[in-house]
Amino acid sequence: MNIMSEEEKIQDKKYWNAINLIQGFGPKRFKKLYSYFDSMESAWKSDTEELRKAGLEEKIIGTFLIERQKISPDEEMEKIEKEEVRILTIKDDKYPKLLKEIYDPPAMLYTKGEFKETDEFSLAVVGTRKMSSYGQQVVLQITRDLARAGITIVSGMATGIDSLSHKASLEEGGRTIAVIGSGIDKESIYPSLNRKLAREIISNGVLISEYPIGTLPLRGHFPSRNRIISGLALGVLVIEAPESSGALITAQAALDQNRQVFAIPGNIYAQNSLGSNNLIKMGAKLVTSANDILEELNLTLATNYAETKEIIADTREEEELLKYLSREPIHIDKLVELTPFNINSINSTLAIMEMKGKVRNLGGMNYVIAR
Repeated sequence: MNIMSEEEKIQDKKYWNAINLIQGFGPKRFKKLYSYFDSMESAWKSDTEELRKAGLEEKIIGTFLIERQKISPDEEMEKIEKEEVRILTIKDDKYPKLLKEIYDPPAMLYTKGEFKETDEFSLAVVGTRKMSSYGQQVVLQITRDLARAGITIVSGMATGIDSLSHKASLEEGGRTIAVIGSGIDKESIYPSLNRKLAREIISNGVLISEYPIGTLPLRGHFPSRNRIISGLALGVLVIEAPESSGALITAQAALDQNRQVFAIPGNIYAQNSLGSNNLIKMGAKLVTSANDILEELNLTLATNYAETKEIIADTREEEELLKYLSREPIHIDKLVELTPFNINSINSTLAIMEMKGKVRNLGGMNYVIAR
């Protein structure tokens, strides 16, 4: 089998995308293709006999041969590039390690934003779209505490619990990943009222989908995307879920993937708590604070990792400024007083540190540690 160069892998992605545009090519059939062929270009250009040898069924072979005549891989890739969407295949080094471990990992992901090493320390937070004031209070408290501890929050960007968990993480300068059941191009993002939130997530996290750009948010897509939400995380926290909630599908996916399931207890008379309370009765870990999750998953390691990241300085100027920067805002004038550098030197150093993700400018020349 030939080993592809990085440039060849990039060029080959247009064929991954082209095949993904043909109905019926899910993770299992994709695996047959990338296990048999040296490249997706070879798979795309193959004949009936080769596709049979790869293990595809006669019906899907017929569909493939007809549909590929209608698709231009180059033109479709131009659409993706115009939308500033990146493709990650299961063969890529940057493909999320946790997701690759599940039974049916997506063969490819469409992404906006960047995955980081710290995203391995992640928790999925899910729940009802019709949250109560109690659910809102719990989401804000626990998600903010997890974000402060360096935990990446994964959710589905639906209205209610999902959206609030993303927002709470971002407000703390934390990382967050949104998995959606539609295309991630501007026009397809669902729900449309969360397009602004999607842009914010991309700035400090990742927006992802296994569906091609232009894909509508069909009902059948959401149970499938839920396995990705749980697959990206070390565990799933369910906050307020009625008996028929989609959050329970995510919890079941987590159990199937050997992930830990957590649940917030709720009022026994409240419809919104029936699903989460039942999860606790069935063995989910009852959670009343972020520390319950951190201790259960030994995610205190993530806090230590984040703190270690904070103290790494690349220059003498950064080292000096990091002595005084913290999660409490400090004005640039105060840094001039405390350090041996002039305001121009501090300004340029802070600008570089902000680009590196080490500090955040809160406005009014007030700065805090970003991690």
